[in-house]
Amino acid sequence: MAPPVAMTEAVSGENEVIAGGNVPKRAYVTFLAGNGDYVKGVVGLAKGLRKSKAAYPLVVACLPDVPEEHRQILESQGCIVREIEPVYPPENQAQFAMAYYVINYSKLRIWEFVEYTKMIYLDGDIQVFDNIDHLFDAPDGFFYAVMDCFCEKTWSSSLQYKVGYCQQCPERVPWTPELGPPPPLYFNAGMFVFEPNLLTYLDLLKTVKVTSPTSFAEQDFLNMYFRDIYKPIPPTYNLVLAMLWRHPENVDVERVKVVHYCAAGSKPWRYTGLEENMQREDIKMLVKKWWDIYEDEALNYKNATSDSSTKFGPFIAALSEAEADAGVQQRTAPSAA
Repeated sequence: MAPPVAMTEAVSGENEVIAGGNVPKRAYVTFLAGNGDYVKGVVGLAKGLRKSKAAYPLVVACLPDVPEEHRQILESQGCIVREIEPVYPPENQAQFAMAYYVINYSKLRIWEFVEYTKMIYLDGDIQVFDNIDHLFDAPDGFFYAVMDCFCEKTWSSSLQYKVGYCQQCPERVPWTPELGPPPPLYFNAGMFVFEPNLLTYLDLLKTVKVTSPTSFAEQDFLNMYFRDIYKPIPPTYNLVLAMLWRHPENVDVERVKVVHYCAAGSKPWRYTGLEENMQREDIKMLVKKWWDIYEDEALNYKNATSDSSTKFGPFIAALSEAEADAGVQQRTAPSAA
């Protein structure tokens, strides 16, 4: 197993970019579809990035079915809203681990955002509790993400799950020669660091048209496509909540920077505590931490930018104006169909 890539905590040149008034070539990006309640997750993410003093804006790639009311909410929170068209995989009889996964192929559109040289993708059910800007300084030419866990029932159709193997603890149940070649390292696609590129974008769309869908949809596809340049980073940058009960020895909750509320029943804005594992004290603590950020009015975009002590507020305000003047908001991408 390749060791996690060491990340420097330093963010080089940040002050120079802000002082110079130049639009940065870096951004965070997330994805939103439909008229449901995931907009709350994205608002929470925007406020979490603001609280962690992220130096770069949050771009929201929206499908056309995101209502105008939700787009206005996002813009009021300082987000840069970009409309994209859906990407559909070839039709077949594949059973996705979750029915809604099919729409996630549309995330491939973010490789077209070439006004940025590097981006960090974050799912809408993720919260950032500590600054991760230093990830932008990782060496170019690689795809960075956190390794996934194969121990949950959603993986029940995989050979890894059936034999009890997990890359999070390969020594517990070793991969034996009679099982064939060991599986390649596999990442969770809820968070990753990547470089937008038009040639890559066009090749992604071309390749997805001839690649049969599998259980984990775009996550499987991205793992296949970027297999040769994937570099693991520590779980602190994408804590999949199942790690808390599957691999607690690999988790230090106090040091976690990014939490992924992807376990059943863990979405903070839907949390009831009734689902399995949802009454754990660590889960309740992390849900409360999300709500503390979401309900903090001081973190609303207008309040934050009016506070001169919040160094990133004026910067993002100037950036949003520059993006709007450049006419990139709500630009429609070409269809992959």
